[in-house]
Amino acid sequence: MSAVELDPPAAIIFGCAGKSLTPDEYRLFRDVRPAGFILFARNIESVDQVRSLTGELRSVSVGAQSLIMIDQEGGRVQRLTPPVWDSYPALKEFGDRAAYDLEEASKCLELNYSLIAKELVALGINVNCAPVLDLFLEGANAVIGNRAVSNNPQLISILGNSVCKGLIANGIIPVIKHIPGHGRAESDSHAALPRVSTDLDTLKNTDFLPFRALRSSPAAMTAHIVYTAVDPLKPASVSKEVILKTIRKDIGFNGLLFSDDVCMGALSGSSSHRIHAVLNAGSDIALHCSGDYLDMLSVAKSCPAMRPESIERMTSAFSVTENSNRLNLDTARQRINRFLAG
Repeated sequence: MSAVELDPPAAIIFGCAGKSLTPDEYRLFRDVRPAGFILFARNIESVDQVRSLTGELRSVSVGAQSLIMIDQEGGRVQRLTPPVWDSYPALKEFGDRAAYDLEEASKCLELNYSLIAKELVALGINVNCAPVLDLFLEGANAVIGNRAVSNNPQLISILGNSVCKGLIANGIIPVIKHIPGHGRAESDSHAALPRVSTDLDTLKNTDFLPFRALRSSPAAMTAHIVYTAVDPLKPASVSKEVILKTIRKDIGFNGLLFSDDVCMGALSGSSSHRIHAVLNAGSDIALHCSGDYLDMLSVAKSCPAMRPESIERMTSAFSVTENSNRLNLDTARQRINRFLAG
């Protein structure tokens, strides 16, 4: 029996406040042993600094099996930025060009995320919260916008798979999001709880379709959205009906399931209540991203350990990644730039 089975980590991902751990954070994380951490711009300054921080984080968690996460989508959502790191195009740029050459769009997108993965691995990061598989819909809230590939579910499925291939081949666990679909939301779930009243047949044939196509992905992130056709009362992230029936059964996703950030305005109640709500509904791990030390301290005592089936899913997610893709970085960048330039 392995050490992780004897002493399972807490079923939570934490953020931290700055570019290195404070003594209080170090003690808290050492005592809680979270499943991992997520980095934001506030945590990032230089290559050596980020490497040092990810090393610190592993030392107070579960070592090599710590999930060190980041949102490095490209476009307006990238935490690693110039001049230290490259800037990457938004997903929709590839989706728009795919109308002219789908095969080249797919290949260039795979190369694009291979380049991103190389940067992440060099920093000690092993999880990228990408790709976005939500629909791009005119009139919806701009929180998704050009982070989405297209309004075409089939095209999202094809190009989303290319993103996953590029990440996995270079040592990074992809996280498909926001399952079962955030594209129709008319408000930003960071600030308020969106409600989607679209009928179930339409959802299954549009919003849910890319997630079904990529259901074998190693990890996914839920949406803080009420889908009235499935559960009229609770957002997906805290709804057993959505997670167990729609995500696990109908869509068929059986990988590692993260909640979206429990600190977002779409949820209500204390942080402890929110964490227990997402875990009780069926997520494997709750994300607590604020880096607020006092709030993390308040949830530490009651945060449950990961369930055995969740640990199996986490182990499986690590097992699918490779690090064998030999990539000529300059050639890849030139090919991507040529394609997007038309």
